[in-house]
Amino acid sequence: MPQVSPSFWKSQRVLVTGGAGFLGSFVVKKLEASGCPNIAVPRSSQYDLRRQDAIARLLKDIKPTLIIHLAASCGGIGANQKNPGKFFYDNAIMGVELIEQARQTGVQKFIQVRTVCAYPLKPKTLPFIEEEIWDGYPEPTNAPYGVAKKMLLVQLQAYRQQYGFNGIYLLPANMYGPHDHFDLENSHVVPALIRKFLEAKSAGAPTVTLWGTGAASRDFFYVEDAAEGILLAAEKYNKEDPINLGTGQEVQIKQLAEIIQKLTGYSGRIIWDSSRPDGQPRRLLDVSRSAKEFQFKSRTSLDEGLRKTIDWYVTQKAPVS
Repeated sequence: MPQVSPSFWKSQRVLVTGGAGFLGSFVVKKLEASGCPNIAVPRSSQYDLRRQDAIARLLKDIKPTLIIHLAASCGGIGANQKNPGKFFYDNAIMGVELIEQARQTGVQKFIQVRTVCAYPLKPKTLPFIEEEIWDGYPEPTNAPYGVAKKMLLVQLQAYRQQYGFNGIYLLPANMYGPHDHFDLENSHVVPALIRKFLEAKSAGAPTVTLWGTGAASRDFFYVEDAAEGILLAAEKYNKEDPINLGTGQEVQIKQLAEIIQKLTGYSGRIIWDSSRPDGQPRRLLDVSRSAKEFQFKSRTSLDEGLRKTIDWYVTQKAPVS
């Protein structure tokens, strides 16, 4: 896989929204390693990206040449069920206003990093190909979040057509890794399972109860690999078509749970609570376009990525919330 080019990044002034977050922290590290001299990570307390005036002030203060938009209101299935209105409004308004003002102020390139949740509940093919993103409504538990993000694809394509604005739209698979959110109310499946197994092991609990049936599947994408793919796309990809980023490997939740159980050393029994939702039945991305356009290929195996994530969490000794 090609490396990012220092000569490209040394000439950029990069704004990374959400740069202090899970994915954002890895993107910022990759930018620093690339030699980018001007990286701005706005604080939400200083710049509320849901407000026009805050965005205008941010762009005036930073004067970015390139924006990587990662800021989002998001969470796992439970969080999506509790906050559908908030997730729709926050994500739609942040993206729409930021893209519009970036266009007005002469930003040279806009990288919109969005979500696999934008895909239909029942796509025509598996793995998901980018051309089929409009072939149905998203999975209901995260549809407001997914639809809000799909609106931004339309906006970027329209702005490219009318204004020549260079915006690209990336669709990463289900990310996991160090610095993820481990609170059980809002976390995604990997950190939730890691925490549940480690706490059960510590307490000597004979069983662990997990959501759903375990039959659903996902494409689990290590966060450092995702950051690498984002920078390669930012440097090399300049087309209107959305583009998937992932591993191209399908893993059932049941299989994931068994791997994490083994890696955490928990010897008890798993109970599946089928009264809880599975979410989308299957998710797997076709990653041939990213391989063709900028030679991206994920490097980290699931076992290796999970070990790194577990080691980080154990080292942090995160308090129970």
